[in-house]
Amino acid sequence: MYLPPQFKEEDVPTLHEAIRQARVASFVTLGASGIVASHIPMLVDPAPGPFGTLRGHIARANPQWRDVVAGREALAIFLGPNAYVTPSYYATKRETGKVVPTWNYVAIHAYGTAEFIDDPEWLRTLVTELTRTHEAGRAAPWAVSDAPPDFVAGMLRSIVGIKLPIARLEGKWKMSQNRPAVDRPGIVAGLAEDGEAAVSEIVAARNRG
Repeated sequence: MYLPPQFKEEDVPTLHEAIRQARVASFVTLGASGIVASHIPMLVDPAPGPFGTLRGHIARANPQWRDVVAGREALAIFLGPNAYVTPSYYATKRETGKVVPTWNYVAIHAYGTAEFIDDPEWLRTLVTELTRTHEAGRAAPWAVSDAPPDFVAGMLRSIVGIKLPIARLEGKWKMSQNRPAVDRPGIVAGLAEDGEAAVSEIVAARNRG
C-alpha cells in the first residue's frame, strides 16, 4: 500500500481496533489460477506479538483455500470509514480555484502465510466467538447453541478455518492531513452536513493542533 508519511498509522492497538470496527476482510491469495479474493468476517487476536493473528472461515466448496501456492503471503484488506471529498468544502476553492476532488478513507492491510484448519472443535470455537461478537448489541442475542447440535455439526463440515499470523501490518488514515489548515474546518463541517459523520469526526481528530 502506498503510504505517504502523513497518512501512515503504526500503532498496533489502533490498527486492531480499526479491524474490529471494519469486521469484514477482503482475503486475497495467489493460486495456480491467479489472484483470488473472498470477503469474510475475521477476528483479530493480539497474540502472538507484535502484530497478532487473524481468524476466519471460508466455504469448503470455495476453491480458493485448496489453490493457494504454498509459502506465499496472503493479504487481508479491511476498509474503514470512507467518503468522497468535494472541492466545494475548501476555502482555497474560493481563493484560487486550484482544487480537485479526492476520497478520504481508513485502510488496513495485514500480510502473512495463511493456514487452513479442518478441525471441528477449532471451527466451533471460532463460529461461537464470531457469533458472540456480532450478536453482542442485540437485546436477545442468538447463540450457536440455539441451533440443533446435528445441524451445527453439518454446518461446520461445510467450512474450513483460516488462521493468518500477521507478519506485516500497514495502516493508512487518509484524512485530509495534506490539505492547508484553512481548508480543514470546511471539510469537517461539509462531511457532517453530507451525512458522513464518521469520516468528519476522524478528519477532526487527525488534524487537531
